[in-house]
Amino acid sequence: MSTPFSTEQGRLVWRGDGETLVVEPWGADSARVRAALGEVHEADWALLPPPHQDAATIDLGELSPHGDAEATLTNGGVRVVLTARSRHDAQAGYLRHFCHVSIQDEHGEVLLEEAGDGGALKIRAREYESLPGGSWRTTLRLRSPRDEKLYGMGQYQQEIGDLKGSTLELAHRNSQVSVPFVMSSRGYGLLWHTPAVGRATFGMNRTEWVAESAVQFDYWVTAAGSPAQVSRRYAEATGHAPMMPEYGLGFWQSKLRYTHQEELLEVAREYRRRGLPLDVIVADFFHWPHLGDFRFDEEFWPDPAAMVRELRELGIELMVSVWPQISPDSENFAQLSSHGMLVSSDRGVDVQMAFGGPSRFLDVTSAEAREFLWQKLTEGYGRHGVRLYWLDEAEPEYALYDYAAYRTSAGPVTQVGGIYPQHFSRAVAEGLQAQGEPPLALVRCAWAGSQRYGALVWSGDIPSTWEALRQQLIAGIHMGVAGIPWFTTDIGGFGGGCPEDPAYQELLVRWFQLGTFLPVMRLHGDRGPAREVRAADGSPRMHSGAANEPWSFGSETTPVLERYLRLREQLRPYLREVMTAAHLDGQPVMRGLFHEFPEDARAWEIIDQFMLGPDLLVAPVLGAGERSRRIYLPAGAHWTSALTGTVHDGGQWIDEAAPIESIPVFTREHALQELTASLAPQGAR
Repeated sequence: MSTPFSTEQGRLVWRGDGETLVVEPWGADSARVRAALGEVHEADWALLPPPHQDAATIDLGELSPHGDAEATLTNGGVRVVLTARSRHDAQAGYLRHFCHVSIQDEHGEVLLEEAGDGGALKIRAREYESLPGGSWRTTLRLRSPRDEKLYGMGQYQQEIGDLKGSTLELAHRNSQVSVPFVMSSRGYGLLWHTPAVGRATFGMNRTEWVAESAVQFDYWVTAAGSPAQVSRRYAEATGHAPMMPEYGLGFWQSKLRYTHQEELLEVAREYRRRGLPLDVIVADFFHWPHLGDFRFDEEFWPDPAAMVRELRELGIELMVSVWPQISPDSENFAQLSSHGMLVSSDRGVDVQMAFGGPSRFLDVTSAEAREFLWQKLTEGYGRHGVRLYWLDEAEPEYALYDYAAYRTSAGPVTQVGGIYPQHFSRAVAEGLQAQGEPPLALVRCAWAGSQRYGALVWSGDIPSTWEALRQQLIAGIHMGVAGIPWFTTDIGGFGGGCPEDPAYQELLVRWFQLGTFLPVMRLHGDRGPAREVRAADGSPRMHSGAANEPWSFGSETTPVLERYLRLREQLRPYLREVMTAAHLDGQPVMRGLFHEFPEDARAWEIIDQFMLGPDLLVAPVLGAGERSRRIYLPAGAHWTSALTGTVHDGGQWIDEAAPIESIPVFTREHALQELTASLAPQGAR
């Protein structure tokens, strides 16, 4: 008897009831699964073309007497089993055809399988709800292990480590970065390869992936085993981060905002007068005449080339803020609007944001718009020597997150909204690479694949609170799992904080200590009270916050911060090694304990500690007034306290003193012993 399956160009294919299901090998130990009403589409939003693979095998099986059939695609550690069934639907009065998908490891253990299809409930595993225009609201329902732990998915402002039991919006917002890749403690990873607005629910009874508008189901899965292997396979499929440039390993100074050229230069000079390390200083937003002009305002920044030259002589790089908003007052608005290079509104007034005046967003999903942007960045900044760009508002941040109202050249935002930040980073990365510069951009959002464009994601406009501090640690772990190894945060929080407030000074010190061990160490924020800024003609300009340099927070705080600036310099050789592993091997820089110790069940539960690379365990103090903390040391290693020099066996909890000037850090198997003297409290050893 014939089988309902076929092979087409190395793919396993099933067709029935107008649906096509395609499974194909996509990198080692991995497969891509697509399903559509009609034929599947070839859009590769994040996935790179797979290498040619001779190792994958397809077994078409045979049709049973009951009309069922099974086919299997095996590719290294992953097996995808398709089971075709035909059943008479008594209520409909005709024969219906189904195909069930099961994802298994190389031993045949089920990791994920479709739920539904059949029975009185009539719940479909793959559900298509028709929408106007030929797209669908799609829902994929999967059964997954109840006892698994799940990490990844990007950045959500919450104190949740294991995502099992969570529902997450698949959409970008200011301080929310949706990267739909999840890793399981059961040894698999899954990328929802659909940039649509939607929802992911990791329930105890089932997992659901929902796209509000899509043309097909599309997901990539790997059964590579350990977290390190899953990360490796995911990077191979979606791209490796470039090698972090040397200036990325040091300290970055920023604030909202340095208002003119001399103010910024004087801060840089003060760093050198004090003998403090500094690699990057930032010219924040509204240094331009109008939103969308992509150049310096000559009144406040009269000689950018001279500024860049002096900074370079001091060993400091200048980074400039770039916003995608285009004001009607901008010198570029008419050309961008007339050539269709702006995001458009399908309904209502074509105003997408009102901060700093009404504006529309540059449509960076358009190749023409990306080329235009890079041309203007080159004319406005690059010719002065600037080569570092800060891509703010990269979600983009609509005034109203009414995603259905907006459209890009790639399609409606409900269908393709996820890719906007990826293409924003791409515009700068491709421009820099064409000039022989390393691709790096500080950016407020990302999607799958952004890492290959040098996206350094910071966590957005977060408040200056202890709760936010705790959330950033967890966000960094999830971002690393989601394939974004370059992560940072506004040290001290973005909104709020008075430099003279002792309570804030304590928060800042603890945040600064955490920041020392983040992939990139960057001080930024809008401190209070604000200072009014006016042009020579008396017209108002964007305000400037209070001082935000390490010497701005009181005589007791300054020496502590200076100490950690110097410690960051001592970490540089180790950071370079860890960044190399991110570049070549796809490994996170900031790692959950489970990444290094997946066999230790407790390591999957710890959300207030992390590993910086393989050898440093960091346990920051995350609460007001705390001067000690409880720490878990994973089993399978010996741990040396950098504060006391004491060696501990793994697999136990300990209590560690943490005076205000100290952060508990442990080295694995006596690694990095040179750091212990720097971390120990003054006079302790």
